[in-house]
Amino acid sequence: MSTKAQQLLQQKMTTAEEAVKLVRSGDYVFYSEFAMYPAGLDAALAERIHELSDIKLYSVSYTQTPKVIMADLEQRHIMMNDWHCGVVSRRMCDQGLCHYSPVTYHQGPRIIKKYGNIGVAMVVVGPMDEKGYFNLGPVNSVTSTHIETARNIILEINANTPVCLGGNGESIHISQVDYVVQGDNAPLLQLPPAVPTDIDYKIADYVMAEMSDGACLQLGIGGLPNVIGDRIADSDLKELGFHSEMMMDSCVDMYEAGKITGTRKNIDRGKMVTTFALGTNKLYEFMDNNPVCAMYPVSYTNDPRIIALNDRVMAINSAMEIDLFTQVASETNGPRQISGTGGQLDFIFGAFNSHGGKGLICLPSTYTDKEGNVHSRIVPGLSMGTIVTVPRSIVQYVVTEYGIAQLKGMPTWMRAEAMIELAHPDFRDSLIKAGHEMKLWTRNNKFDNI
Repeated sequence: MSTKAQQLLQQKMTTAEEAVKLVRSGDYVFYSEFAMYPAGLDAALAERIHELSDIKLYSVSYTQTPKVIMADLEQRHIMMNDWHCGVVSRRMCDQGLCHYSPVTYHQGPRIIKKYGNIGVAMVVVGPMDEKGYFNLGPVNSVTSTHIETARNIILEINANTPVCLGGNGESIHISQVDYVVQGDNAPLLQLPPAVPTDIDYKIADYVMAEMSDGACLQLGIGGLPNVIGDRIADSDLKELGFHSEMMMDSCVDMYEAGKITGTRKNIDRGKMVTTFALGTNKLYEFMDNNPVCAMYPVSYTNDPRIIALNDRVMAINSAMEIDLFTQVASETNGPRQISGTGGQLDFIFGAFNSHGGKGLICLPSTYTDKEGNVHSRIVPGLSMGTIVTVPRSIVQYVVTEYGIAQLKGMPTWMRAEAMIELAHPDFRDSLIKAGHEMKLWTRNNKFDNI
């Protein structure tokens, strides 16, 4: 190990309690994202939050409930914000303890540089290497940009962090850091694959029919991506690429089955490109020091111009609701924040501009509420407060268990017809009636007699 780097590390090692004294009233404080939650620094900041005022806490998809927020439930000293609401933030939003920050994901780093004014970045990393660098592990996203722009940087070491190679922006040098604290080396968050439903398998059949050799995959989270991963691993497809904001356990299966090689990619040939990873140790161990994986900032992975440089991009995403105008709602239920825009808009836009690319929005045609009532996910119009994630002008393909429809270039009446045919049969008559009432058809349409 470099003698100079080792000396700097010894000078900058301190306790979490001492490190968080860098936080000043009025600061924007950033916690590193997803599985890399800075639990030790959070606990220390909670101990002194009542000394501070007007603290604005930010992260992307908190995976633990911040102790600093629970120490100030009346929000007199700190406000919690999230750029992508996961389970933790969704629950806290419901309690009025967290606020969603709308963002087009690939623009995140540019937004930070233009408007962020970052005070302190608290970032979990692996142990320092012999060259004096700390690796950010399975998260790059906007963490690397916060490191570039923050007034002060505090690192919390977790020895369980896999070394995830670049790309770029995946490491930070000891010379850039103000303080380093030793964390408790807790195991990384384990996110087991979601259990797929029968409907996921039906939707996957339509998706797989659109797949071809050399396709470049983008997959989201949930049961459907797991089914697609399994189907690909067992298929005759070959020479697939991977360029996605998220890497998950199914990526390991597809790679080990020889399906993902990246040999037909036009950029990052042979690399599995991502900006963050969430899964189990199976995934983290696969990524550790694996040169086939490339971690980039989200300004690269999710830039529609970059996405489109690869041919046959298959962007596979989910939604909560779509209306007869083909507006896609993927992040709210009315005004209630469930998720975030994430990379869906980025990849649907980018996939269309890819030669042979296809952007797919996949959803079951119905859902069942807590009282056992079945509702259609295809609706006449989005309800008040429901946010449009993908505008109708950007939507390309929609898939349910009843089929697939390509919507680009289609007029509103053809889009409405297609959505009704994708809806559950029990709801089609009411959707047809609503379409008539909204004057979506004038004459010579297939629903004239209904």
